[in-house]
Amino acid sequence: MATIPEVPASALLPTMPRIGMGTAAFPFTSSEETTAALLRAIELGYRHFDTARLYATEGCVGEAVAEAARRGLVASRADVFVTSKLWCSDLHADRVVPAARETLRNLGMDYVDLLLVHWPATVAPGSYDFPFPKEEMAPAFDMEGVWRGMEECHRLGLARAIGVSNFSAKKLEQLLNNNGYGSCI
Repeated sequence: MATIPEVPASALLPTMPRIGMGTAAFPFTSSEETTAALLRAIELGYRHFDTARLYATEGCVGEAVAEAARRGLVASRADVFVTSKLWCSDLHADRVVPAARETLRNLGMDYVDLLLVHWPATVAPGSYDFPFPKEEMAPAFDMEGVWRGMEECHRLGLARAIGVSNFSAKKLEQLLNNNGYGSCI
């Protein structure tokens, strides 16, 4: 089994594997093949998996990690770094924590190592269409409210670290100027 090097991550999350396996495929679907591929990746030494509610693979990741532990491929859940992302329909201040809890139910886990804002855009609640219909896009993204929800996910222990993906430099700068949170990626 290969060992994948780790890199420093953040103040509260000292390291994360340098290489991870993404689980998105279009059209989005979960399958036994996905779970089998994830198990094979664990056998080969992968310890970081990237999923998202949008991808419909959170359950596959959770099943693969649990099966890997049963088979002795990993000692426990803690040996695998799991990243998941909240979709645009959950990027409403009041939906962030419930959406994170749903992600954990899908994964069958108590926490994720890294929870990300998938895209800096908001669409109608409950919509998991991709691409999302333009008419469902909200006129404004409540970045501060969403980020407070992300911080709450961290405080509650739902995520060891929080962060963003697909943010422009301008949006990232706005976010960094408005928070001093130490467990961000």
